[in-house]
Amino acid sequence: MELKRVVVTGFGTINPLGKNVEEFWKNLCNGVSGAGPITRFDSTNFKTHFACEVKDFEPTDYLDKKEVHKHDMYAQFAYIAAAQAIEHSGINLETIDKDECGVIWGAGIGGLNTFLHSVTEYNQNPEIPRFSPFFIPKMIANMASGNIALKYGFRGPTITTVTACASATHAMIDAATYIRLGKANLFVAGGSESAINDAGVGGFNAMRALSTRNDDPKTASRPFDVGRDGFVMAEGGGALILEEYEHAKKRGATIYAELVGIGMSTDAYHMTAPDPEGGGAALVMQRALNDAGLQPTDIDYINVHGTSTGLGDIAEPKAIRRVFGDHIYNLSISATKSMTGHLLGAAGAVEGIASILAMRDSIVPPTINQFELDPAIDPKIDFTFNKAKKRELNYVLSNTFGFGGHNGSVIFKKLSE
Repeated sequence: MELKRVVVTGFGTINPLGKNVEEFWKNLCNGVSGAGPITRFDSTNFKTHFACEVKDFEPTDYLDKKEVHKHDMYAQFAYIAAAQAIEHSGINLETIDKDECGVIWGAGIGGLNTFLHSVTEYNQNPEIPRFSPFFIPKMIANMASGNIALKYGFRGPTITTVTACASATHAMIDAATYIRLGKANLFVAGGSESAINDAGVGGFNAMRALSTRNDDPKTASRPFDVGRDGFVMAEGGGALILEEYEHAKKRGATIYAELVGIGMSTDAYHMTAPDPEGGGAALVMQRALNDAGLQPTDIDYINVHGTSTGLGDIAEPKAIRRVFGDHIYNLSISATKSMTGHLLGAAGAVEGIASILAMRDSIVPPTINQFELDPAIDPKIDFTFNKAKKRELNYVLSNTFGFGGHNGSVIFKKLSE
């Protein structure tokens, strides 16, 4: 059967660099760091005292008080990003066939704030167990997708992808697959996360995954730098409207990009560490290229996973070399987590938006905080260190890799029609 085409007709985000797409993009191009002291909880007794928080976030600016009470912060971020994306897409909610619209949303953890708060309250007074009736609905990871569908009356496929840091990318991949097969016309696809709390920071500290550069938070996320010491945790959400091409044309939608390639793979190597030779990462990029019917030389830019961890930042360039050969020296590459921090389950959506905007404006965003390249990394690779640069981009690839060995890659094309 002939597969249908998938295009992007809207997007929205709330993240540490901005509460909307254009604010986010401006700060990304200017190399702004979203890191700062943790305000979500008292981190005094923890190894890490900083994170990339959404600045001055007040949920009642977006939701009424009753809605705020019903939803964990990860779901609040989902609501906000989805609302922006739907508005941006110009969807007419009065006339669109809502039976053919769905929501596929990623969350690596879900309602961790709710779980932590509720269990802490119970432990303080276990003789009288009191739990909110919203405890379970606020906690479970699938509730963001369900609530977005409920808000807009979308009755198509509505599911949640939970694949750690690859969750939002896998949400886009699943949505694209349904559209290609004619199972739906339109999806809200993306991800959100809110894990900057005692449990989230404490857990990642215990794994030695987080940077502890407490004296200089803004330079703590240092992908590919010899002095990197872990990732910087972030929060927020990103949403894309993925739509069947003819459906988008018929309603006169603005098309920002075409999603032409999707790939998934598994490292099958370790619970949390990547394959040191980049086997799974190479496989997922090759699958995305094969799916798009492209050659490695067609790709202009890669938004890499680039978390600022010791093992991951070595494995990913190795994987790119395996797939792209000498074309690696013609690629522009950047790790935008150096600015946003690591949004965990939301990372793929936010980085997908960044990749599309890079094509739109012919700007490669930088990898900031580069002081001394790790000698294990080829110095001839263009990581767009410290300053954005102008470049015409026609095909861009975005990588996300998650704990458990889950890998996802998507390829976007600038639409010339």
